[in-house]
Amino acid sequence: MKVVSEQPLFEISLRKYEKPHSLKERELVKKLCLSLGMLQPGDSRDVVVDVFHVLLKSVRRKKLLNVAEIEKKVIQNRKLHRIAMLGVASSNIRRQLKRLRNILVIEKVKSRYRVCEFMPLKELFEAKIEKLVLQDISDRIKEYLSEADSAFGAGKR
Repeated sequence: MKVVSEQPLFEISLRKYEKPHSLKERELVKKLCLSLGMLQPGDSRDVVVDVFHVLLKSVRRKKLLNVAEIEKKVIQNRKLHRIAMLGVASSNIRRQLKRLRNILVIEKVKSRYRVCEFMPLKELFEAKIEKLVLQDISDRIKEYLSEADSAFGAGKR
């Protein structure tokens, strides 16, 4: 008997918020993280916002950052915005980097990190998330729907 795993091969949560109007940088990045499912609404453990913010700031200079540089800049960012120093341990910074890599918005190049190919975020979303991830998930759901139609006689009139 074949056992089907209930562990997803890929998982993504997307949320829609109001249109972005005159948000400060960190607040804009926070909405991005919320929209991409990297942060839960009301979550106080938001160091992923600072990690992503730091990497976004490095795009203009086309600078790749190592974990130590990211950690230092995250701490500076949290001090600047008067946010508690929660979640700034190296191990947690690495975990947040892995999460951002898993949703395909950042990449690791020789132990340094950057926004994927320094691409504009809109272009990155369209190429990596819409065309690859969402299309692949949609295709698989359609396979399950067809299988259910066959199993339950739907569509046969």
